[in-house]
Amino acid sequence: MEQLFYFIKQLHGYAGKILYVNLLAMMLISFLDGMGIFLLLPLLGISGIMDINTGWSSHLGIIKWLNELPKSVSLIIIVGAYIVLITGQSLIQRNLNLRDIKIHTGFINYVRLETYNALLQANWDFFIKKRKSDLINSLTGELGQVTTGSYVFMQFLTSIIFTLIQVGIALWLSVKLTIFVLCCGLVVSFFSRTFIKKANKIGNQSLEIGRSYIGGITDHFNGIKDIKSNMLEESRRNWMVDWCHQFARERFAAAKISANSQLYFKVSSSVIIAVFIYASVMLFHTQGQQLMLIILVFFRLWPRFQGIQTNLEQIATAIPAFKSLKALQNECRASREVKEENRDFNYVKQIHIENYLECRDVSFRYNRNEEVRSLQDINLRIHSNQMTAVVGRSGAGKSTLIDILMGLLQPEKGQVLVDGVPLTGTNLLSLRKSISYVPQDPFLFNGNIRENLLMIAPDATEEQLWDALEFAASADFVRKLPQGLDTLIGDRGIRLSGGERQRLVLARAILRKPSILILDEATSSLDTENETKIQEALDRLQGKLTIIVIAHRLSTIRNANQVIVMDQGRIVQSGGFNKLAEEKNGLFAKFLGNQLTDLQTTTAT
Repeated sequence: MEQLFYFIKQLHGYAGKILYVNLLAMMLISFLDGMGIFLLLPLLGISGIMDINTGWSSHLGIIKWLNELPKSVSLIIIVGAYIVLITGQSLIQRNLNLRDIKIHTGFINYVRLETYNALLQANWDFFIKKRKSDLINSLTGELGQVTTGSYVFMQFLTSIIFTLIQVGIALWLSVKLTIFVLCCGLVVSFFSRTFIKKANKIGNQSLEIGRSYIGGITDHFNGIKDIKSNMLEESRRNWMVDWCHQFARERFAAAKISANSQLYFKVSSSVIIAVFIYASVMLFHTQGQQLMLIILVFFRLWPRFQGIQTNLEQIATAIPAFKSLKALQNECRASREVKEENRDFNYVKQIHIENYLECRDVSFRYNRNEEVRSLQDINLRIHSNQMTAVVGRSGAGKSTLIDILMGLLQPEKGQVLVDGVPLTGTNLLSLRKSISYVPQDPFLFNGNIRENLLMIAPDATEEQLWDALEFAASADFVRKLPQGLDTLIGDRGIRLSGGERQRLVLARAILRKPSILILDEATSSLDTENETKIQEALDRLQGKLTIIVIAHRLSTIRNANQVIVMDQGRIVQSGGFNKLAEEKNGLFAKFLGNQLTDLQTTTAT
């Protein structure tokens, strides 16, 4: 329940005084509803259905006054008062419902933005350990359950208020009978706890089923090409069939709990009413008109008891989502990359490296429980406005090193320094804003080319866009597209070839005008002609930018000022291209020899 009250506190912080206004309005509605019941007394007396001149004088003096008036006048007053009460109640209820919807919708967006901002500010290590689909589920299914659960809790409070007012009216009519019925209600509620426990269990199952669905669907569409090319459609369909069966069982179990709960309340209410009537007549000798009104009150009140039970079951079902979303927010805050709460990212200034970017005695491992480290005792300096290449076998730690240099990962041991100043939360974003990163697997958003370019530089002119495309050897193919810059490229740029996607990402990186350009196998998907163009463009940038290249094709780094050779998380060689090539027993020479052999074999073929 701690998580529930946390979000209720959030709701209170969001809505503020409006919640109290709504509660007061609910009290007024309940009072007007009770007044409508009392109007039945003079109406029944005037119509002659029952004698109200006895036994009620102490309760309602107005009855005597109405009886003294002409029957037609009394009837008009009663009917008119009833219309006014019902109209007033309906108008207040209408405004209350609209305000509730506004609060509910606003609160959904409030929690959504709070959670999304927390995710955006979490560090890269947090995302490495999380399944993407679980985060999506948190922002969709779990978020909906949490906000709905909070809203149901507010309905629960208003139901309690309504019930207390109605109980007060019943107590005013007959203390003994009201206490008798309340005791019966408490007994019924005590035995209904099992439904709440079962609802909580169903909530846990529903949470897991929701996660598995989002996870499976996300994997399906991420791997749709593999599914189609390897004829895995049947296995995916079987997975969906199994999930549908689980979903059906969970929904049936939830419906069964609700149906059993309603059955229990209906049967118990009929028993209580029967016992109540018997006790009223045989034990308490209640007058007919008084008994009739009390029965009417409780017939109106009992559905509220059932509604309260339903609210409690709904809240119990949502409790697992409350716990999950609160845990996610706590994890995000614990993994916050920059500790400043109100940091305005729009005003972060770029760092211009004057001398060098340095790793000093850096070690890192993804799992602290494992002995093997991804990086071990890394010491290197990347000099300003020079080109540094990092090479090595797959799994040597190249990409991990780049993530450390960008501040995405924090060293387990050692430091990253910028011109001798340790990289911390204070200067991390400034360094990040100075970097343009081109990954091996280029990512483009679902939209057109112009939108993908402008997201990195919203104020870029048309001329600047085309200059960046020219630099990345992309201008020719973009001009040939049906709508040019406004051509839709599909999800992740699926309508383009791998090389075209990579060149567009490179153009986007250049458009940012960085002081540090990082290329992670950025030419791996390019043909020889375009690779040459990119290489020429990089050569023109030398001396103007600090360039860091992870390279598989060693031919692309011939002009690098420094080559770092990595193996099993360590730096095993460093120096100039020609110097390392001459070290015949070195790993770099072996890589170079293998590539020359592969090239000769390919040419001969």
